[in-house]
Amino acid sequence: MTATRSITSDGLFADARRLLRLALRLDAVVTGVNGLAYLALAGPLEELLGLDAGPGRVIGVFLLVYAAAVWAVSMPARPHRHAVSAVVEANLLWTVLSIVTVVLGWFSLNTVGTVWAVLQAIVVAGFAAVQYTALRRDEPR
Repeated sequence: MTATRSITSDGLFADARRLLRLALRLDAVVTGVNGLAYLALAGPLEELLGLDAGPGRVIGVFLLVYAAAVWAVSMPARPHRHAVSAVVEANLLWTVLSIVTVVLGWFSLNTVGTVWAVLQAIVVAGFAAVQYTALRRDEPR
């Protein structure tokens, strides 16, 4: 008989601190790659998404700075609770602003850009949810 480990009882999800650091680092990497794309591909993204290159580059710089900050928050063996809370809140703010941008048409995104903004909002909300959950599980009892 083969023994199997449940991912929820023995694996990654059982260790809240490990899950939190992984969620923060994955957030930082995805955000950084996104930021690099907005910077390096501003012209092609303008055509693809309907996002003007100027604002796209500004968003790219912001995302790179934010990615570095999130990575820094993930570095300690036990990430600082207030810093993680700030990341969760910033992620939720990004989610809301992404949806508001689509609804109000702030950047005049085309259909692909609109879908991209909504997908980003969903991914960022997912990061916030996992980070919040892991932070709550890691609370001292």
